[in-house]
Amino acid sequence: MNEQISILVVDDEDRIRRLLRMYLEREGYTVEEAEDGEEAVEKTLANDYHCILLDIMMPEKDGLQVCEEIRDKKTTPIILLTAKGEEANRVSGFELGADDYIVKPFSPREVVLRVKAILRRSAAFSPISTTSSSKDLVVFPHLTIDHDAHRVSADGVEVNLTPKEYELLYFLAKSPDKVFDREQLLKEVWHYDFFGDLRTVDTHVKRLREKLNRVSENAAKMIVTVWGVGYKFEVVNE
Repeated sequence: MNEQISILVVDDEDRIRRLLRMYLEREGYTVEEAEDGEEAVEKTLANDYHCILLDIMMPEKDGLQVCEEIRDKKTTPIILLTAKGEEANRVSGFELGADDYIVKPFSPREVVLRVKAILRRSAAFSPISTTSSSKDLVVFPHLTIDHDAHRVSADGVEVNLTPKEYELLYFLAKSPDKVFDREQLLKEVWHYDFFGDLRTVDTHVKRLREKLNRVSENAAKMIVTVWGVGYKFEVVNE
């Protein structure tokens, strides 16, 4: 199946693109390259990739601008490639909708593991159910999660989420009224292969609420902040 999985590698350094391509193709993935931000946006809007490896520091149009432009149109999983000391950029990347990051210099094997992990959890990689009799439904007033299809609808309108936004919502919704602190959410939603900080959770919650709120204020209200602790999912019946 891997030959059907396409990955876009975006970096202005030819050496890095070739290195990543070599390791990813060994896993059977189809790999395309973009050497600058403009080419990355153009290719992403013209193709449906399963994952994008995106360098932040590029001339003219940087990775953050690219991430923002992609997120306006698509929910393709994005892994940022960042240099050490670029913490502010990483946080900005999460606010713009990135799903994960890898710090340079990196091990190519680590990149492969991160890609595999994000593909396992992404809606783009999961088989989409074409039947209306999905067995794995989480249903509340104003919000329905079809886990078989990785599909979320609020008040009957489908909401397009990134893989990480979807996974965060699904995790919270499975345990209504249970409070999770940020450390727990990092561990359970981002898993062992993610080494982020607590603000990562906050930025994803913010984006998730914003997307739900565009469709249904009641659905957005279900994600509740428990001050000084973390977050919980609270059913809204109104």
